[in-house]
Amino acid sequence: MKKNYLSVALVLTLAGSMMFTSCIGSFQLSNKVLAWNKQVGNKFVNELVFFAFWILPVYEITTISDLLVLNSIEFWSGRSPIRAETKVIDGKDARYEVKRDMAGYTITNLKSKEIVRFDFSEADNSWSVTADGKTLKFMEFVDDCHVRMITPDGSFKNVELSQEGVYAYQHIAGLSQYAAR
Repeated sequence: MKKNYLSVALVLTLAGSMMFTSCIGSFQLSNKVLAWNKQVGNKFVNELVFFAFWILPVYEITTISDLLVLNSIEFWSGRSPIRAETKVIDGKDARYEVKRDMAGYTITNLKSKEIVRFDFSEADNSWSVTADGKTLKFMEFVDDCHVRMITPDGSFKNVELSQEGVYAYQHIAGLSQYAAR
């Protein structure tokens, strides 16, 4: 009798696991905690923190949160709620606040209060920049190996995603700088 229950339980478990094999999220919260742990210190400190986080159920809580809530939001909306973050970066002449959200980046010069916005459009797989109320598309992904980049004269040029392609694009941009002088 016990063998039948065990067999039925095993079959149901295997059948159930096949129903839930689709990838419905990126487990970003769990991955952020793991990434933080990797930068804490040397490998021995990382291992101690890793075990402590299993004992304190940090990993369990983040995994369950990802599994039940965050990955479901990401699956149905197509966007991760964990992606947003803010950092302050010290530049040569000023400090900048960089806010990352689900669509792109907002960069604020903390000294002059100037704001520049970078947005990614999933519709045409492109990046655009907005500054002073004007929006300009500057890059569009063509395929895995090429992008269309704006040139100084406003036209677009296909650029290979390689060292040679980037060098050729820099050459085009550099020549126009000298021609404008």
